[in-house]
Amino acid sequence: MPILEFVLQVILGITSILLTLLILLHKGRGGGLSDMFGGGMTSALGSSGLAERNLNRFTIVLALVWFAAIVALGLITKFQGL
Repeated sequence: MPILEFVLQVILGITSILLTLLILLHKGRGGGLSDMFGGGMTSALGSSGLAERNLNRFTIVLALVWFAAIVALGLITKFQGL
């Protein structure tokens, strides 16, 4: 069990860093912190390109892997004392 716990912690660390980077790569939609730093100056078009859609998909999949790693680590921690 310690090996599985270590692997899940490594996966959690890597996915946390990648998820942070991917979220920062998304375009600002306006009305938030992106306007404060000049993000509101760009023209907001309703359609997103192929790269933006792929970035959204990859972010969602990575978030699901991150969530699964957290749940698995929680279950291992809970049932480790039994």
